[in-house]
Amino acid sequence: MEASLTKAPKRRLMSLDALRGFDMFWILGGEALFAGLLAWSSWQGWQWADAQMHHSQWHGFTFYDLIFPLFIFLSGVALGLSPKRLDKLPIAQRMPLYKHSVKRLFLLLFFGVLYNHGWGTGAPVAIDEVRYASVLGRIAFAWFFAAMLVWHTSFRTQVFVTLGILIAYGLLQLFMPFPGGVGGVFTPQGTINAYVDTHFLPGITYQNRPLDPEGILSTIPAVANAMAGVFVGHFIVKEHKQGEWAKVVCLLLSGAFILALGWWVNLIIPVNKDLWTSSFVLVTTGWSIILLAIFYALVDVLKWQKIAFPFVVIGCNAIIIYLASSLVNWKYTAQSLFGGVVNYFSVAAQPLIGVIALLLVQWLVLYWMYKRDIFIKV
Repeated sequence: MEASLTKAPKRRLMSLDALRGFDMFWILGGEALFAGLLAWSSWQGWQWADAQMHHSQWHGFTFYDLIFPLFIFLSGVALGLSPKRLDKLPIAQRMPLYKHSVKRLFLLLFFGVLYNHGWGTGAPVAIDEVRYASVLGRIAFAWFFAAMLVWHTSFRTQVFVTLGILIAYGLLQLFMPFPGGVGGVFTPQGTINAYVDTHFLPGITYQNRPLDPEGILSTIPAVANAMAGVFVGHFIVKEHKQGEWAKVVCLLLSGAFILALGWWVNLIIPVNKDLWTSSFVLVTTGWSIILLAIFYALVDVLKWQKIAFPFVVIGCNAIIIYLASSLVNWKYTAQSLFGGVVNYFSVAAQPLIGVIALLLVQWLVLYWMYKRDIFIKV
């Protein structure tokens, strides 16, 4: 019993930072690489890749839809790598972690609002014109509730709660009637999510739509993405007689199974990012586990850490560079520093070189922080 109450030593996975950095790379400007390659080479294969760098219009799934839930999943993995129970500890020993978790929750909520009203707009003075729902806000809530589960419940309870969230949320969307609507309608205006956001979400919604993609109800199943990361973290940190490659194989098979399960559920509940449907949780969890297995194999098992280093630099300060992408005009900075170099190339190549310059400027700032051990954590 004593062993379960003491703080476990935290295991650091370079693959975790690398995958987090890989995830953020596309948000910082990497998503425009394929459009630049298409303009430069005119090879139509880049057109398919570029299409994967945009969110699905409604139902469906693209690679860009994975970026947000993958980040939530990775925050859960970090929790699972150092699991600890607090519920039987004296309150004095719990308070520092409680204070940290609440502080992190409200800081991310604040930063999310700041991001929403970033470069060139500014937060409105009227509080009813502020958009409170945000990407960082969803990350905050998902991590906070996952942490509460990890700190206060058994592993079995965590599994049942996670499955319960997915099943209950799916049943809610399928069968729950509400004023002016019925269950089982998955349209932007007709779903129960739109009703709840319209009537209960403070401030404004994204682009004043009836449904906010980071709205109230759709935040609930995001906890399941974080908890899936917790379970994977538990699995990785345990010693296995079969060795590290057995872990990789188990992760790949588990990810493939959950991915297939998600597309099977899609026959009943469509995969939809804006609604964050249960099938969307399963599909994104499946891909998240597969990607982590690949990065874990390359970085922590094969020790190809030099190849992963550029992503590690990004991943070590992921939150701050994400926030800076809204508050700093990186395109202006890149143009100021490398505009002459970009203009040296042909007109067809300039979009690609411009994207590379944009990424390079941001990466160099992060590298400067990395070399000076400046890691801004929330």
